[in-house]
Order: sequence, then structure tokens, then C-alpha cells
Amino acid sequence: MKTAQDIILKPIITEESMMGIMVKKYTFKVAKDANKIEIAKAIETVFPGTEVAKVNTINVRGRKRRQGMNVGYTPSWKKAIVTLTEDSKEIEFFNDMM
Repeated sequence: MKTAQDIILKPIITEESMMGIMVKKYTFKVAKDANKIEIAKAIETVFPGTEVAKVNTINVRGRKRRQGMNVGYTPSWKKAIVTLTEDSKEIEFFNDMM
């Protein structure tokens, strides 16, 4: 069985993801084999006091990269956009970024 730390790999800090914080939407890089239910439970476990309203997931393809004559791809990964409920406590980690 996977732990919450195995499911949530790291937060994604970009301009667009930081704009979502105002409406309680947080973006994370998650394990490729994790489903929405597992992601929601992991968020509520790692960040106590939060209640997940919904989870949107996106499979991000690896990009084509060249190093001289050699051609390869960066690894593909999965992104989750987690929306918290109105009553839910905010995630303090992201508040320090703003």
C-alpha cells in the first residue's frame, strides 16, 4: 500500500498555479499510478484540516529534447489540481510563497 508521501511528490510553483491559490486551487506533481480518490485522501492526510472538494488530473507527456545528434524524451508525469472546500483550512506552504 502506498503512503501519502508516495502519492504526492512535490508542489508545482508557477505563475498560473499561484493564481489558483486565491480560489483554493493547489497544484501538485503526483505518482503516475495514483487515482483521484487516493490523491484526495493523501492531501487530507499530509495537510491536516483540509477538505478536498474535487481533484482534476492531467497526464503530461514528456518533451522531445536533443543533445547534439542524440534525440530523447524527458519523462512523462502526472499533475493534479486540487480544489479545497470553502470551509477548509488553507495550505500554509503556498501562503509563504506569495
